[in-house]
Amino acid sequence: MSGLSDFQSVGQNLHDIRARIAAAAAAVGRSASDVTLVAVAKTHPVEAVEAAIAAGQTVFGENRVQEAAAKYPPLRSRHPAPVLHLIGPLQTNKVKEAVALFDVIETIDREKLARAVSAEMARQGRQPRLYVQVNIGEEPQKAGVPPRDADAFIRLCRDELGLALDGLMCIPPAAVAPAPYFALLREIATRNHLAGLSMGMSEDFETAVRLGATMVRVGSAIFGARPKPL
Repeated sequence: MSGLSDFQSVGQNLHDIRARIAAAAAAVGRSASDVTLVAVAKTHPVEAVEAAIAAGQTVFGENRVQEAAAKYPPLRSRHPAPVLHLIGPLQTNKVKEAVALFDVIETIDREKLARAVSAEMARQGRQPRLYVQVNIGEEPQKAGVPPRDADAFIRLCRDELGLALDGLMCIPPAAVAPAPYFALLREIATRNHLAGLSMGMSEDFETAVRLGATMVRVGSAIFGARPKPL
């Protein structure tokens, strides 16, 4: 089994990422404290998460409900409770488990899912923070609400379903300049009076911070390349 000694670079990587976030924020007159670093631990073992916790990291992101359900309950029994974000697509048959487990769900992207989450939150009496995922590049292989439909979907979530939305999340197209996509997400958030912007990953989080990100989701720059699934 892997041990903490196998993840000695995690602490230094986190230190470096935090410094880069601070520099990017300062460049546009922002405070680093305005930006939450979400350490994306998908496919990485519990020991990697523990190494990050030992380095002071408290916020983690996971792509899959099933993986998070196996990984975090034991961690929460040994450490101060980490804040857990769901950053991958959510199937409606996993909503009950997701609402019970996650503190933040960043991938609300369709009416059926929004209705299921609203109903399950009422049943459980639990209120995870919610973000609408916008398919900012309108890519057919990616989840998310198209930008042209975002305003109407936000109104549905708020007005009809009574969901208190924190903000918007996006993943820009790969291999192109991300800045225009981040700027578009910021425009949609601003006109809908949403403060939260979850945008930016290992390759582009500094650009995202300069364009107003309040959360950046960084995985490989902290934990290294993802292990291949068995």
